[in-house]
Formats: sequence, structure tokens, C-alpha cells
Amino acid sequence: MNVIRCDESHAQAWDEYVSRHEQGSFYHLFGWKRVNESSFGHQTYYLAAMDEGRVRGVFPLVYLTGGFFGKILCSLPFVNYGGPCADDPMIDQLLLDEARRIVEQQGIKYLEIRSMRKLGGDLPTSDHKVSITLTLDQNPDTLWNAFKTGHRNNIRRAYKRGLTVRSGGIELLDTFYDILSESWRNLGTPLYQKGYFECLMKTFPQETKIFVLDHEGAPVSSALNGHFRGVVEGMWLGALPKAREVESSYVLYWEMTKDACERGYQLYHLGRSTVDSGGEAFKKKWNTFPTQLYWQYIVKSGQPIPQLNVGNPKFRLAMDAWKKLPLPITRVIGPWLAKGIP
Repeated sequence: MNVIRCDESHAQAWDEYVSRHEQGSFYHLFGWKRVNESSFGHQTYYLAAMDEGRVRGVFPLVYLTGGFFGKILCSLPFVNYGGPCADDPMIDQLLLDEARRIVEQQGIKYLEIRSMRKLGGDLPTSDHKVSITLTLDQNPDTLWNAFKTGHRNNIRRAYKRGLTVRSGGIELLDTFYDILSESWRNLGTPLYQKGYFECLMKTFPQETKIFVLDHEGAPVSSALNGHFRGVVEGMWLGALPKAREVESSYVLYWEMTKDACERGYQLYHLGRSTVDSGGEAFKKKWNTFPTQLYWQYIVKSGQPIPQLNVGNPKFRLAMDAWKKLPLPITRVIGPWLAKGIP
């Protein structure tokens, strides 16, 4: 068995493996290689373990350079999770060994692996994130009737505030991006260029969908979801200040849930949340269950786990400063910063 670095000629075999593997997800599809390369110019390493011409494991990696944070290898950046898919732990280790060689050859600061399962060995691990999942039913009324009375009342009350939801494809991208860019500025986070989302939707036109929530005809919140093998992936959601005032999240999440039920999906990943955060508490109201996410690292000996999050005081100061910048400025310099932050 050997590990190869895949190119376009391996795309079909890669996706066929991901599609039949229990660990395969929307984020593991080969098209993300093209999205990261063409949108950001990032080099990618899509590793596959081959046994007599047959794929036995895959490991998508993206190499981030040019940012303030140095050279970073990640599986996968900008999305909820990634990591290797493999037939057994031995193949996991083969793929990890090849990734470690890339780190050493390229002088990379660290490798970050975001996964829904904990890999073997003694890799430094952070478990501060969970994925929140809702089990769906073809009849959305089944879910509705299982909600607590208070939760149903919150949804009804929000509808009475003049909220409506529309959905579609790339024709809603401008609206989605306008909302997301202001929302992320208010959170203190630089946002990727709009071309990233455009490339994603053109690469996966059947697997992506945008939802826009309007308050009295004006858009105030929006979400971009992915769809793969019976699972809805909640990838990005943004909201303007008015959205919080009218409690738009109740209506937007319910409309997206109904859509997923009616289209026959079995699971809805509402996205990742920090453990014990307000976001996690809100998602629990939908009768969801958490799945632990594992951020695991290959770092230089003696180095601590990277802290590119609000728990880092320096990162918090930068976020507070970003919130105060005019939106047009953040939309110019934000994409340059964001492409280097996994």
C-alpha cells in the first residue's frame, strides 16, 4: 500500500470512495480542492492511500501561507470539519505520516486536523467545539409536535413580526454576502472574498442552497447550506442587528428544517458551536444532540496548541478593533486576512 498526492485524474475515484464511506462528508468531496485553489491560490495536498489501484483512505489538506499566522496546514480550513477517511486505523496512520512529512519538508508551523472522530496516537487535542445535529422526519409536523411548548410559541411569535423566508441558488449570493460581511464585522471577524462563495456554488450547484429571511420585505439574515448523502450541512449564517430584535433565527431555522424534511434528508447539522456557548444553548431548543469535534495538531516539539480563538487575549484585542472599522474597509482588507486564518 502506498500514499499518493491526487490531481484531477483521481477526482472520480476520490468522490466514489467518499460517497460510500461512513466517515465521508460534503466537505471531503474533491471539488473543495478546486475551490480553495482557485479562490485563494492555496496549495492543496489531497492524499489517498492506494492498495493495488483501489482507494483505501483519503486525507484532504490545504496549505495556508501569506497571512500573519505563518504557514499552516489544515484539514479543513474555513469549514466545520474535515480530517481523514480511512478503512482502518493503520491507514489513518499512513496518511498522518505523509502529512507529517509535508509539514517537515515545507517548514510548516503546524497541522490542524478538524474531525468528528479522535485519531489514535498522542496528538495534542482540543475539544472546545461540538457539532449540533437534528434528526429529521419526512413530516415536519412530527418535529414540531415534539418541541417544547415554549419553543413553539417563540417561533409563532417571530412569524407575527412580518418575517418571511425565500430560498434559491447563486442568484441570492449578493444578498447573502452583504448580510454575512456586516454580521462578521460586528463579530470582529474578517470575511473571505465573495468569489469564494461564488466558486463554491458553481462547483456544487446541486449541493448548495441559500436562504434569505426578510423582515417587512427587507433582508436581515441569510444562510448557506450544503447537502450530501442525506445530510444538510449548516455552513454559514449571518444576521443584521435588526434580526436579533425580531428574533429571526426562530423562523429561519424552522423554515430550513422544514425544507430539509420535505426534501427527504435524514440529518441536519446546524453547524459547530463552542461548548457551553449561547449558540449551543439555542440549538439545543430544537431537540438536537451534540457530537464532539476534535481539533488535533501536529506541532513542533515543545510547542503549545495554537490559540486562534477568543480565548487568546491578543486575538480578542484584534477582534474588538475590527468591530470598530467601517464596513467598506473591512470588505477590502478582510479577504486578505481571512484567507490565512483557518
